[in-house]
Amino acid sequence: PGLANLGETSKKKESGFLMLNLQQTIGDHFVKLTTRQWQAQSPEEANRIQVVREQEDVINHTVCQVISLLWTEAAADQRLHESLPSLNSPEIWKKSPSPRQPDQQVWQSSFQPSFVSHILSNRGVDISDFYQSHFQDYDAYQQDKYHEEKNPLGFLNLGVSENKLCVDLITERLCQNDMNCIEEDLLQYSDWRGHPLLREEVARFLTYYCRAPTRLDPENVVVLNGCCSIFSALLMVLGNPGEAFLVPTPFYGGFTFVSHLYAKVELFPVHLESEVRMENSEPFQLTVDKLEKTLLEARQKEKKVRGLVLTNPQNPLGIVYSQDSLMEYLEFAKRHHLHVIIDEIYMLSVFDESIKFHSVLSIERLPDPDRTHVIWGTSKDFGISGFRFGALYTHNKEVASAVSIFGYLHGISGITQYKLRRLLQDREWIDAVYLPANHSRLRTAHKYVTKKLRALEIPFVNHGCGLYVWVNLQSYLKPCTFAEERALHRRFLDNKLMLSRGKSYMCKEPGWFRIIFAENYVPLKLAMHRFKHALEEHNYDWM
Repeated sequence: PGLANLGETSKKKESGFLMLNLQQTIGDHFVKLTTRQWQAQSPEEANRIQVVREQEDVINHTVCQVISLLWTEAAADQRLHESLPSLNSPEIWKKSPSPRQPDQQVWQSSFQPSFVSHILSNRGVDISDFYQSHFQDYDAYQQDKYHEEKNPLGFLNLGVSENKLCVDLITERLCQNDMNCIEEDLLQYSDWRGHPLLREEVARFLTYYCRAPTRLDPENVVVLNGCCSIFSALLMVLGNPGEAFLVPTPFYGGFTFVSHLYAKVELFPVHLESEVRMENSEPFQLTVDKLEKTLLEARQKEKKVRGLVLTNPQNPLGIVYSQDSLMEYLEFAKRHHLHVIIDEIYMLSVFDESIKFHSVLSIERLPDPDRTHVIWGTSKDFGISGFRFGALYTHNKEVASAVSIFGYLHGISGITQYKLRRLLQDREWIDAVYLPANHSRLRTAHKYVTKKLRALEIPFVNHGCGLYVWVNLQSYLKPCTFAEERALHRRFLDNKLMLSRGKSYMCKEPGWFRIIFAENYVPLKLAMHRFKHALEEHNYDWM
């Protein structure tokens, strides 16, 4: 029976692909029907073309339903999500010209397809489709991870921002006796805002490392299972569905997923350019003038803008905002009555000693403290993303109270909260052991990767913080389009190397990629070898 089921599943998938080909063939036929040139087009001929287009939509709709049904049943049979393109994705309805056939015609259906499911609601289908289209590569990596001995041909991950350089130090610290505590209180439900002892320690920790002018209030702290949970909760309580938040691009792609999942708010891009056009400026520089222009553009499109989202240090650029720049952005937000959400998750990962990080919490007189909200977590700075910890600090107790209810769904286990409290409390170990070693190892890894990039004559944005380098691979795109960026990204995946491409960060310019360098030497060396090989392979195919 098992073999019979596999055979049926295979037939359903094969039928799905055949239907995709049929749908494309029909589309090509309709293109020929509707793009013929007439010297004098009569009203009757125009009406005939309109009828043809309506027939096209009807057939597209029918074929789409058949494809969806076949593939849904096949996926359900195998409990797998194969690499069929998302049926809600524009790529499946758009036939892009091949790089070798620049004059090939492009067909774009006006029909907006809908995935058919007998189980999920429309909202469930939307969420499932969004997940599959954004996390398919990550799922493949999870099932085929590189291991030096057990799986040397597995995926190497320089796409997900994780710090793996100090696992030895963190493991040793977490295994010490003071970390092991089982008390009745830790086994029960805690305050939805987080355990009071952890919130007190987070307030002390942020007061010290953010150089706050006065002691921060534990009552203004909320802890949830990750910074994205905090971000999602803030969007939920600060914005209504359909409203917008300004976000300078390129920005962390996870924000897009989070804003889509629950809050249904729009992240309205403030596009930054790599080209330096003014004196004393730098690539991808954010200015108040760009913020003002984008806000005006959003309002002209009848968007209600509720806030501004910033990441400092910036991801993926690695830029650290000066205190003067921060004040300018905050003053802009105050003028327009906007909330400011500032993610400072990389604040302790500034490894270039010449760069000084300024937390928003270090500013003595915030322009609008009630609308300024800071996020921090241990995933990046301490390399423990598996702990799932994120903290909010806001001076606005109404916001803190509203966000705290999300602890009912996104709380952290009592045992984990205890360990986090002990870790953050050990200031002596952090300052004398962990941070110096982490910064040193980040510098070494960053130097290794940037040296390789220079040898390949690949431009990159060079900043001494974070876990990543923002690299320019536009010279490998022929032509320089997002379709070619996607093809190059696929080339890396074919070489079992995960990178993040610029489109994922809403970068306006195709050809930019983010490379994570916070990896141990052996896998990092192999990853850069695969990186070079993929580029050579890609170039060879164009010769």
